[in-house]
Amino acid sequence: MLNIVLVEPEIPQNCGNIARTCAATGSRLHLVRPLGFDISERAVRRAGLDYWHLVEVFDYGDLADLFRRHPEAAGQAWLATTKAPRPYSEARFTRDSWLFFGKETAGLPQAFREQFQDRCVRLPMISQARSLNLANSVAVLVYEALRQTGFPGLLGTGEMGV
Repeated sequence: MLNIVLVEPEIPQNCGNIARTCAATGSRLHLVRPLGFDISERAVRRAGLDYWHLVEVFDYGDLADLFRRHPEAAGQAWLATTKAPRPYSEARFTRDSWLFFGKETAGLPQAFREQFQDRCVRLPMISQARSLNLANSVAVLVYEALRQTGFPGLLGTGEMGV
């Protein structure tokens, strides 16, 4: 099962869209604090996230907390960053990959990127563009990882395929 990690996300709408991607793909969502929004049951219900119950959501105080609780994440980590030396298409994802994404205004912390430099990948774009929207970036990498692993557990056809 894929693990999607949002490090200090700031925009609740992005998190909601990412949660929906996780719900549709059976991926786990890991949130690393501080968060720029409330994820309490009441806040989620008020936001109308009717698919939130389909997502396994985990909450961590910081990156050290995540790695303490999931040491296996270090060996399966892929970091999405505009500063990466290579495109995401060169990554070899597994069913147990951990995909890390940084906050909207600053990305992933530099020390974290340096620690996993050989696991940093980027989405190609024109030089004038600063970055893609966080939720879009997550969707691209999630579906690439799923494509590489044969879309495990997902329906490949809709009602027209019957």
